[in-house]
Amino acid sequence: MSLSDDAVARAADVLTRARLDAVAMAEIPADCRPDSLAEAYAVQAAVHTNLTAAGWGSISGHKIGCTTTVMQEYLKIDAPCAGGVFEKSVRLGEGHYDLATMCRPGVECEIAVRLAADLPGRDGGHSHDTVSPAVAAAMASIELVDDRWQDFTVQPMTSLLADEFFGAGCVLGDGVTDWRELDLAAIAGRMTINGNEVGAGVGGDILGHPLNALVWLADLRAARGQSLRAGEFVTLGSLVQTVWIDEGDEVIAEIDGLGRAVLRL
Repeated sequence: MSLSDDAVARAADVLTRARLDAVAMAEIPADCRPDSLAEAYAVQAAVHTNLTAAGWGSISGHKIGCTTTVMQEYLKIDAPCAGGVFEKSVRLGEGHYDLATMCRPGVECEIAVRLAADLPGRDGGHSHDTVSPAVAAAMASIELVDDRWQDFTVQPMTSLLADEFFGAGCVLGDGVTDWRELDLAAIAGRMTINGNEVGAGVGGDILGHPLNALVWLADLRAARGQSLRAGEFVTLGSLVQTVWIDEGDEVIAEIDGLGRAVLRL
């Protein structure tokens, strides 16, 4: 990593202010803009520290983005990316969020899992067989995102990653503990806004199988000297393209066998 600690801190300050003030950014200044994945994750971690200090609480879960073709094409990012989710931004079952705290909110329909055991690194990396025993429950979820850029389409991927590609919160549905009886690759999901379907997909759209995303994240964090922890949740990627919403909208994500989640703005 070539960014100095000072540059990482300055980039994190830009991203932090955008979240706290709900004011869209033009860009991260060139003299502190991350150019590599390592630099982007370092800036992201500094933003987490800043926001925790500002009263947002700790990171209670993780998000994985760009795990489906529809999202990779939309964001022009051809590989998965990871981010954190603050505990104060999480809602259970039904979630209400205030438009005034965001720049341009949007929603995504996701499969999420909650862990019952740690997933530290392992020789040779993880597989379905090694991550599956750690999953206590699977559920439908809605990821809340916020476009904090004046024009996100001109931002480099590393800037989007440093800002954890719009992450703003999530609604988690009721956990299904007998999820192993389901074919996660075949289950279908859909999202409606004010009763109108806006997108649909199947579990296999997520890297071929939803657990592939969990394997990817466990290995990524191990490579960075970190572990996934018991009690944390992970949203595995959106089955539909991001849909931007407005005040008064009601969003419902339903996934066969995994229930539903509801978000109101």
